[in-house]
Amino acid sequence: MKPFRFSCFLLAAALLVAGTFLTIKRFPASESPDSFYQPEKKIHIPASSHATGKPSLHAKYACVADASSGRILYQKDADKKAAMASTTKIMTALLVLESGRINDTVTASSRAASMPKVHLGMKKGYRYRMKDLLHSLMLESHNDTAVAIAEHMAGSVEQFAVKMNEKAKALGMNSSHFVTPNGLDAKGHSSTAADMCRLAAYAIRNKAFCSLIQTKSYRFTDISGKHTYSLTNRDAFLSYYDGALGIKTGFTGDAGYCFVGAARRNNITLTSCVLACGWPPNKSYKWVDTRALMDYSFQNYAKSELPLQNLTSAKIRVEDGKKNTVSCRQPPQTFTLLSRFDTITVLYDLPEKLYAPIRESSPIGTVSFYINNVLYKKESVFPSESIEKSDFSDTIGIVFDLWMETFLGK
Repeated sequence: MKPFRFSCFLLAAALLVAGTFLTIKRFPASESPDSFYQPEKKIHIPASSHATGKPSLHAKYACVADASSGRILYQKDADKKAAMASTTKIMTALLVLESGRINDTVTASSRAASMPKVHLGMKKGYRYRMKDLLHSLMLESHNDTAVAIAEHMAGSVEQFAVKMNEKAKALGMNSSHFVTPNGLDAKGHSSTAADMCRLAAYAIRNKAFCSLIQTKSYRFTDISGKHTYSLTNRDAFLSYYDGALGIKTGFTGDAGYCFVGAARRNNITLTSCVLACGWPPNKSYKWVDTRALMDYSFQNYAKSELPLQNLTSAKIRVEDGKKNTVSCRQPPQTFTLLSRFDTITVLYDLPEKLYAPIRESSPIGTVSFYINNVLYKKESVFPSESIEKSDFSDTIGIVFDLWMETFLGK
């Protein structure tokens, strides 16, 4: 027995020496290299039918979108730039509301008083409460009010336009450029139907804004109390469409009739925009088109969950780590509005192996969702835990366990 034990000792010593230069990988029966689970690389769900009943529109530019996700459900040249008239005032009102300055006192300048109809009828030096002017701005779309607000907020119309453009950029309105606070025709003052839907979706998250645009009528005086004003909301959409939230009409000679709207039914909120939607005498076209866009979307779309495989059961091989495998954290479920004529494709990009160290805060792959072959959303995939790089003591432990199993049968 002594020669056998001596040979075992020599072999163990050799293994320990080799362990200083080699990384020895051992895989339990349940984690053999052939048993690592990876999800399907691609899931494809074809459309079950074709879209029917698409709206026929008068507007040159139109869009309807899911307010929650921003996904465009139907569009007509929605990314082409056009004048947007008094729908501009959505941005003007938001900048005031977000500033918290609704209790300010605003003094009318000669420039404000010179604005053409539609106007409140300001005179230079008249003083007003900001909260009253917001109602003037959004209910009756007064152009003099917009200029008075802009000058009070930023010192001048031009400086206020800078603030408007900064906000537009922050909201991803990359095709919009603001020159005036009231939307009167001006060189370079333009947006797109898609951008205005984005603005509307952002605006209706503001409770004060929603309360403002849904006010049916309003009465106020200037600071002196000598001048009284009565306002009526000019948004007919509020009264004739079930679930309507409002938002803003517009008209100029360049823009034609315009309307940015929002509606909510069955826990679904939509935003819409029609630009260049006819000229006099076709004032009603904007309402007809808005109804068509909203009806089409409410009838064909439902809030749905995008398909996602269970990634927590995936096991990815780890090289040079204290553990041989790592699993994945499940990405959050993604909900959006889907119809039966949408094609869904999900692509998984996960590595076959990783190298330690691994940090649970660092992504190791992605899941990409495509709707009708257009990238809708990409989610990062993270490991379920951090795994440190193996060191010399780990290697010795592995060698010792291997020796025990081989020579002592343990």
